[in-house]
Amino acid sequence: QVHLVESGGGLVQTGGSLRLSCLASELAFSRSIMGWFRQAPGKEREFVAATTWNGRSTFYADSVKGRFTISRDNAKNTVYLQMRSLKIEDTAVYYCAEKILNSASVYDLNAYGHWGRGTQVTVSS
Repeated sequence: QVHLVESGGGLVQTGGSLRLSCLASELAFSRSIMGWFRQAPGKEREFVAATTWNGRSTFYADSVKGRFTISRDNAKNTVYLQMRSLKIEDTAVYYCAEKILNSASVYDLNAYGHWGRGTQVTVSS
């Protein structure tokens, strides 16, 4: 069973930056597509970004494109989410997950499993 632990969240002002980390417990991590998702209060969980196993292909939600960068270090079993130019609407709990359904779209939340517990990101004015 893969365990994912997110870290790096916190309180930041608009326009600021944060880097989130997601540490995986399983060596098979290096062969998996990994994704970041977020859930704001009262809203459904939504796709943020994903990366293929080698990091060569990345995918982003339109709302974060150009501001967020997903990357991974397979030697450290870690995937990162660098967030820049943060906006108040980026406030949410951020989760990482492993894509477990190969046939589903990389943007499909239901394609992912082994969710971490999340890390809170709060952007204030």
